[in-house]
Amino acid sequence: MLGSGGSKPTAFDRYHPAVAFGYFACMLAFSMAAMQPVYLALSLAAALAYSVVLRGMRATLRTVLWQMPLILVMAVANPLFSAMGSTELFRIGLRAFYLESLVFGACMGAMLSCVLLWFSNASRALSSDKVMALFGNAAPTIGLMLSMAMRLVPQFMRRGAAVGDVQRACTSAGAAGPREGARSRLRLTSVLMGWDMEDSLDTADAMRARGWGACARRTTYQRCRFRARDGAALGVLAALVALNAVLAYAACTQFHFYPVLSVLAVWWGYVPFAVLAFAPLALEARERARWTR
Repeated sequence: MLGSGGSKPTAFDRYHPAVAFGYFACMLAFSMAAMQPVYLALSLAAALAYSVVLRGMRATLRTVLWQMPLILVMAVANPLFSAMGSTELFRIGLRAFYLESLVFGACMGAMLSCVLLWFSNASRALSSDKVMALFGNAAPTIGLMLSMAMRLVPQFMRRGAAVGDVQRACTSAGAAGPREGARSRLRLTSVLMGWDMEDSLDTADAMRARGWGACARRTTYQRCRFRARDGAALGVLAALVALNAVLAYAACTQFHFYPVLSVLAVWWGYVPFAVLAFAPLALEARERARWTR
């Protein structure tokens, strides 16, 4: 069974695209604005769990494998540029490394990982047809840009994997050392850039041939009707977002990285955000339970 656009079906397929768009926009906003360890941990855990549901364990692990070094680099690099804090870990010459700077860098890396994962999940739950149905008439250019941007990163990764497989299959492309490995990666990047630029020209020609921009109002392939349950879902989402905005503001203002790292305590205010973050998993579980009865 396939969802819209030939992708794997999700629980959001039963709702209007505005529900999924509103949810992912709110989660991205919380991930970027709530710079607090517990909120980042909950957002990252929910994004990873939902990625496993949408993409599978193997694809999610591949994503984690290249994101973990990014988090480590940001955690280690922040003390090099921001020597702030009160808990000194060690010194290298005159440069002191503090725990507070290390934790802040790790949180920055986790925030970036959250944003990338939620964008990846949104690209799976919101197909190009849904984005165009949502914005096609009101803002066709913005809708087209959003739909193309959301598919750009997954497409780039798939093409990179395909080019890498072809290079590894060629005996002459085998990397004999660090220099050859660097040349191979540069060659892969060059092929990808050329492929994408050629694809953009083909896409532009195809759009002109199909009459893009020839009329003021366009029809959409997928009809999306706004029903009562969609309004109820948006109402529940708005209530949860409003509650969590107040609680996240209180948590972020009470937590400090500098000059002394605040101590985290058990607080009931994290529960509403956990409900919001893990809501898609609950919807997926309910949907699968309905189909297995």
